[in-house]
Amino acid sequence: MPTAVLTDRERTAVQAYLRLLHTVRAAFDGPPDGRRPPVVPPSVLAEAERALADAGLTGNEEAFFRLLQNWVPQP
Repeated sequence: MPTAVLTDRERTAVQAYLRLLHTVRAAFDGPPDGRRPPVVPPSVLAEAERALADAGLTGNEEAFFRLLQNWVPQP
């Protein structure tokens, strides 16, 4: 059980990252199509980048992934 409480901005950053991760996985898990590579909508990536910036985590991936590790159960 995590001991720290995420701020609203940290929680938003984690949620945006998870949406991005799920979108990327869905793009790569889709039916194979040799004509073009999988596409991740730019809006999903922009949302994650904006959320990281708002949480003060841009350029501090170590702190972000530590938050993520503490708050997202491992599969």
